[in-house]
Amino acid sequence: MSNRINIDEALVIRARRLADEITEEVIDFIKQYTTVSVERAVVRLFGVDGVDDEGIPLPNVVVDNILRAGELGRGAAFWIANAMACYGKSAQEIAESVAHGEIDLTRVPVQREESIEKIIRELSQEAFQKIRFNNKVRREYIERLGLGKEPYLYVIVATGNIYEDVIQAKAAAKQGADIIAVIRTTGQSLLDYVPYGATTEGFGGTYATQENFRIMRKALDEVSEEVGRYIRLTNYSSGLCMPEIAAIAALERLDVLLNDAMYGILFRDINMQRTFVDQFFSRMLISYADIIINTGEDNYLTTADAYEEAHTVIASQFINEQFGLKAGLREEQLGLGHAFEMNPDMEDGLLWEIAQAQLVRELFPNSPIKYMPPTKYMTGNIFRGHIQDGMFNLVSVLTNQTIHLLGILTEAIHTPFMHDRYLSIENARYIMNNARHLYEEISFKPGGRIEIRANEVLKKAVEMLEEIKKIGLMQAISKGMFAQVKRTMTGGKGLEGVVKKKMDYINPFYRTEGEREGSRL
Repeated sequence: MSNRINIDEALVIRARRLADEITEEVIDFIKQYTTVSVERAVVRLFGVDGVDDEGIPLPNVVVDNILRAGELGRGAAFWIANAMACYGKSAQEIAESVAHGEIDLTRVPVQREESIEKIIRELSQEAFQKIRFNNKVRREYIERLGLGKEPYLYVIVATGNIYEDVIQAKAAAKQGADIIAVIRTTGQSLLDYVPYGATTEGFGGTYATQENFRIMRKALDEVSEEVGRYIRLTNYSSGLCMPEIAAIAALERLDVLLNDAMYGILFRDINMQRTFVDQFFSRMLISYADIIINTGEDNYLTTADAYEEAHTVIASQFINEQFGLKAGLREEQLGLGHAFEMNPDMEDGLLWEIAQAQLVRELFPNSPIKYMPPTKYMTGNIFRGHIQDGMFNLVSVLTNQTIHLLGILTEAIHTPFMHDRYLSIENARYIMNNARHLYEEISFKPGGRIEIRANEVLKKAVEMLEEIKKIGLMQAISKGMFAQVKRTMTGGKGLEGVVKKKMDYINPFYRTEGEREGSRL
């Protein structure tokens, strides 16, 4: 007897091979292009920050200057370093001069190649040094204070005011939360710039800015000392500024980032070409910063039926895994997502939830799986909702999940009050403490309902991957194979920000397969 499901290993091998082939075709496309957001991330890593007199972020000012001249295909790194070599100024000073109309980067006389390469090397090495230092600080905190018990309790704060978020985040940590996620304000994923400074107004969330990251990181370090365990910080590396958010998260020591290969395409109607290029480079930066990503397959089940479309989650997880590995992420950084979203009126729905959760856990044994709570069938009945969350908590500890995003009993009513969050943490702690080692004590019946269901889902996922392999991932998205949402290659937002690379393109943070960080120059 075993606490594992007897799944068909041949199907698992086939699924990974197909996902590898599917993503390789897309990566061949990705490597030919850069985007305005990729280049702005490079500018930020070179130390450029702040806004111009009109409040436009300086990274946007710099990249737009190069884009207007049709020269972004050579890379922002080249043009900044060239101007630095010519004028003897810092990257920040060059950006400010561009903002004041004193310099047009593409009209600066081209300097000696050795001088440009030296500056690029120094700037990139300085950025890598900052990131490595943050990684060291994180490791030291974890070694000294430790972490909470798995599944890690992940809660959301989202007042719109970063200073209010700090109060709520510290309270949640003291109540037992292990990971704090600051939800972004509604619509930020569609902004083609990163707002600047500390913010106190937002709708349905708080703006993701570098200063807000810094404020919350400092607060969580303080409360980590108080509670005696390291509290992780989460934000969103998604939308039109996916690479920039990854860059500032690396610089401010965030620990977890929501980062999915297809979420922006499907649920925010961001152009797929833009998204694929952006997600690949953002994951390179995330890999350097030793950040855990959370993927968004759970969202599929908010638009599609969790029972009928469970296989689409598995297929997407295999694809997200391959994109991540090819960008340099380790399995230990791949927080692949899924959700507890069966219709609660379905007979044996709990069995199907266990089958799905256990299947995901076994398919990706080295990954910190992210398990999401029931939302689709939350009705506003707080008593039933609390029971649904309790069953979710039980399945999570029963199947040995890693990252557990808490459900809130007032889901579908209002933004949670602090006490709502407390009740959810109390619910999870009670169940998980009482059932802490239950997964070690149970076994799944050979040929039983759970085993049959898990293998059916896996088989359908492989069949789906077979079809995607035949037509290509972009065409599969166009046909609505994920979340029943259709997007086209040229549709959506942000396509104008995709630029073909030139033969002499330079990006010192772009790692080709087999290269170490910063080894290109």
